[in-house]
Amino acid sequence: MAKDLDELLDEVESKFCRPDPLRLGMGELSKGYSVTHRGDRNRTEAKEKLRSTETLKKEDDLDSLINEIFEEPNFNQKNFKLKSKSSGNTSVRASIQGLSKSCSPVYLGGSTIPFGIGTNTSPRACDHLRCIACDFWIVNYNDYMWDESCDYLFFRNNMPEFHKLKTKLVKKKGPRAYACQCSWRTVEELTNLQTDHQLRWVCGKH
Repeated sequence: MAKDLDELLDEVESKFCRPDPLRLGMGELSKGYSVTHRGDRNRTEAKEKLRSTETLKKEDDLDSLINEIFEEPNFNQKNFKLKSKSSGNTSVRASIQGLSKSCSPVYLGGSTIPFGIGTNTSPRACDHLRCIACDFWIVNYNDYMWDESCDYLFFRNNMPEFHKLKTKLVKKKGPRAYACQCSWRTVEELTNLQTDHQLRWVCGKH
């Protein structure tokens, strides 16, 4: 009887008191999942912190580089700003250079002929003539002509004073009187300077 009772107790203990293998497996699985999930979350957070650290480091490096550039003794902020605008002024410089080119061909003209840069398509009288023989700039007077009594010594002694030259200037509508220290001309119409081989006058524009 006692033996039967012991066997009955062992059976009850085995059924109700010992841990259920299925439940034990599920518990371990749940525990393992929790550990794995926690590990993945930790790795994600670590990656985000690493990215933030790298981004801050790059920003700090960039700020340091910019500060170094602006702190260099040879760096001039004013020149830097001017250089950044220089590309926009290319056409302006080209126009200025265009205005300063010399005449080709060189023209003389009467008082009705406008001054300017003479070209084949835009014939204008040159107002910047220089004599390569006497090295004088040519003077010109609108609506005047030289008197026939003019000679080399007159211009040699009186150039370029107008109050002295006017003693040989005759007032007349239309002509333009030209002179240097060694040559003189009265011109009424547009004239190509190359047709007058005695004159050593050239355009003095550059």
